Amino acid sequence: MPSEKTPAILPSEYSPLRPARTFSRKTLTVLWLLLFVLWTYDRLLPLDSWSAVKSPNVYVPANAQEILQKCNAINTRPDLTTLSSFLQKRTVSDRYDPGMRNMSYLITNATIFTGVKDDDGNVQTLTGDLLMTNGIIRALGEDIPRDLVMEVDPRKLTVIRANGSWVTPGLGMIVDVNSQLGIFSSPPLRGKHDLDSRKGPILPWLRSIDGLHTRDNAFELALAAGVTSAQILAGTSNSIGGQAFVIKLRRTTEGSALSMVVDPPYELNTTGFGKGKPPVWRHLLQSCSDETRRYGNRMDMMWSLRSAYHEARRVMKLQDAFCAKAGAGLWEPGVDDFPENLQWEMLVDVLRGKVKVTNDCSEAVDIDNMVRLSNEFGFPIATFLHASEAYLVPSLVNGSLEGTPAVALLSTNHRHSRESYRGSEFAPAILASHNLSIIMTTDQPVINSRELIDEARKAYHFGLTTDLALTSVTSTPSNALGLGYRMGVLQEGYDADVVMWDSHPLQIGATPVYVWIDGMKQIPLTKDSGRSTYSTGTGPEQVVEPDKTRMEAPGQPSYEKERQDTVDWDGLPPLKGRGEGNRVVFRNVKEVWTRGRNSIDESFVADEDEFGIVIVEQGRIICAGSADDCIISGDERTVDVDLHGGSISPGLLTFGSPLGLEEIASEPSTTDGRLFNSLAVDVPFVFHDVGGIVRAVDALMFDSRHARMAYRLGVTAATSSLAKPHRLYESDDSMIWGISTTFSTNAAHGLEPEAIIQTETALHVRITRPRFDVRGPATSVSTQIATLRRLLYGWESRDKDTGLYFRKAAEGVIPLVVEVHNADIMASLIMLRAEVDAKIGGQMRMVFVGATEAWLLAKELSRARVGVILTSLKPVAATWDQRRILPGLPLTNQTTLGILLDSGVVVGVGVNHPQMVTETRFQLAQAYHDCVSSATAREVYGLATINLEQLLGVKGIEPESADLVAFDGGSVFNLSSKIVAVVSSQRGLVDMM
Repeated sequence: MPSEKTPAILPSEYSPLRPARTFSRKTLTVLWLLLFVLWTYDRLLPLDSWSAVKSPNVYVPANAQEILQKCNAINTRPDLTTLSSFLQKRTVSDRYDPGMRNMSYLITNATIFTGVKDDDGNVQTLTGDLLMTNGIIRALGEDIPRDLVMEVDPRKLTVIRANGSWVTPGLGMIVDVNSQLGIFSSPPLRGKHDLDSRKGPILPWLRSIDGLHTRDNAFELALAAGVTSAQILAGTSNSIGGQAFVIKLRRTTEGSALSMVVDPPYELNTTGFGKGKPPVWRHLLQSCSDETRRYGNRMDMMWSLRSAYHEARRVMKLQDAFCAKAGAGLWEPGVDDFPENLQWEMLVDVLRGKVKVTNDCSEAVDIDNMVRLSNEFGFPIATFLHASEAYLVPSLVNGSLEGTPAVALLSTNHRHSRESYRGSEFAPAILASHNLSIIMTTDQPVINSRELIDEARKAYHFGLTTDLALTSVTSTPSNALGLGYRMGVLQEGYDADVVMWDSHPLQIGATPVYVWIDGMKQIPLTKDSGRSTYSTGTGPEQVVEPDKTRMEAPGQPSYEKERQDTVDWDGLPPLKGRGEGNRVVFRNVKEVWTRGRNSIDESFVADEDEFGIVIVEQGRIICAGSADDCIISGDERTVDVDLHGGSISPGLLTFGSPLGLEEIASEPSTTDGRLFNSLAVDVPFVFHDVGGIVRAVDALMFDSRHARMAYRLGVTAATSSLAKPHRLYESDDSMIWGISTTFSTNAAHGLEPEAIIQTETALHVRITRPRFDVRGPATSVSTQIATLRRLLYGWESRDKDTGLYFRKAAEGVIPLVVEVHNADIMASLIMLRAEVDAKIGGQMRMVFVGATEAWLLAKELSRARVGVILTSLKPVAATWDQRRILPGLPLTNQTTLGILLDSGVVVGVGVNHPQMVTETRFQLAQAYHDCVSSATAREVYGLATINLEQLLGVKGIEPESADLVAFDGGSVFNLSSKIVAVVSSQRGLVDMM
């Protein structure tokens, strides 16, 4: 049977029942020509006009116009020029709130730091007036047009005479762009903790605004520090934690989170495209820090990011292909929807360059990873956050796509993790020397937002210029966030976010007198501000009398050699001083403070017109006085040191952190490890002590970088216990923390003479309510106090350490140091102390550490002779026990420190973390400024010397052998000074720094 041939592939129109059609060559030519003319005509028409010539048989979706508009918009990026021109058209701010009692303000005779650079690259500072109306800055400078002022209803115009006071833009935050204000509540509560999600490493569909609590008390504290805006981040423990939002800290009439957002993206407020306003920036957080390790290592992290962007790129290509067909009029029947994916739409916008991406990366390896990621997928990076090692690899930071990212970092909060171990206080100045944009941050709540300007001050002290220090918290973060067209500077037409200061903002203790957001006064607090958590209702007068002696930036010491050494040694320069055993002569000395038996004494003060001389031989001062008083005999071995009006004062003591007991807090192998919580688990029988008492001296680690840095910055001794800060650790719920020890921060090992100043110093316990995120059963406060009562009553045998040391504490042989913050718990402890004294007949020495709410019991503490060691002079409610803080100016006229000193309480100051010990001298400077009316310089010195020793029971520091510290250019109380030497009579030498 003959076979039949069939085609291998049948055309779709083939039918064996229909005869084949044939066309002549002429007919085919005419048809092709007609199709070509129609296609050309269609391409020449605008996209929205193609329908005028469409064939009636071609499918067109009903929403074609909407789709074509969206296709036109998807690749339209925010443009600074377009946004600026749009903004300049307004006479009323888009954030003007008709429901508020809006006023207009004219500030006269002010020193105005505009934040605007002139043609030479210098930031303009003007002297003159500033007018703000309708939420915007209308004019500023010497010659404000009179007609502008006349336009304002005089009943709504408030004139503020600045008398030369500094006026700056409101402080903006980039962690602060990394701020967790409102999503990590103050005080922290489980029902208000929306910081991280555990649903996976890649979560670009989450939005921080969905967890923003608008009544967070932390907003008020930040406002009082001059902070007017913040980028709110979520998910720092995720590779992509979610979408971030920039907010103003002003509470609105509406009261919603959305109404606080600056430039809400169209996707959020449903305004859509083509409504008259140009597109605005969106914001995203990506993390590549050690915190993301709960989802794997760095390789896992990078794969999760690359796979996510691969998926986003696939969606983007589908959209581009769809829009290409739609633009050509080639609609597919039944395909009426623009191809979107709600999960990946944010990353698609990242790939289209429409998102300001903040990368939380510290180490060079992570910065490199993110730069390669951005280049692989073709998206820009706006900011590297924390960026501890960025100063070591500036060219690597420069390698990202589309310009150089800004670098946001802290000044001194380094070495607490492996990724921050090479961090340096000189990093901002080093980065600036490479023309990188610097942003100073706080990382709320780790360092609270109240200290944002303090970060700028410290960066200035260690080498950042005045202009760059101020712009690091104003215009630079605004520019990095894509908001520099409307905020961050003082310029006509910009948002009226303004701060007036009582002195130069870089002076330690400088405080905002007034704060405006969108032209509405927030500080001093008013009924309209909606906040009254801390305010006493007493604000400054309209006439401001600034301190004329503090109107200039403080002097800046030179750290050029230290900066270069830091770079040369790849972030880990040698920290040991150069011992000088010969005669050392300190010239141009303004004052000398030395230790007495129970006080700090001023042993020499130079005349106003002539500084003095101090001669040191074998580490001992043999003469301090004028040039006539101290005769210098010829000696070629004499070393001359010019202090340029500086001072010599006692070395400081630190307490409150596990300094010398851990090197890197986040690395267990560099710490002492976990203690037994004797109220939660049975102490092993081999321990044979029910309370599990341990001695810190047994775990001391000498020659740590934390200790060496502390020594170089004037802290020559430390008392350390094994207690961990309650609010930052999951394993910190122990009540008994054992026996502290006191040691020299300069010692290389424990067998050096005088390395261990006191083996056993004090007995330490903690009484507190459970953490907000406690897991498992928590020990109640009543159980903790009952246990403490039993131990102090002596019901445990003194054959064991628990019974022995608690008996010593009950009898007053050693102090009982209690970490406690809540006033009610303090009251219970004061009553317990009286009970124990009555039962045993001893004189217990009780000391409260932390003691945030101690101001409520100041008189009772004084009568009970209970001392206090404050670990923060700018407190925030980091736990529920701390909610009744006394924040100080401009919210309250008094501070906890001032009230305690006025009440006769013995007070010391300390810190919570080893990396913060270096800031002890800045703490004293803050205390000196805060208590200038209630404490002398001698008493402020005592806060970190004599008082602290008395409270802790430190007896090994003798007046004759105590270390002294030499300051070049000032004293411990100001930023202009630098420590250049430590005079050690114990070792018979002078350590040259």
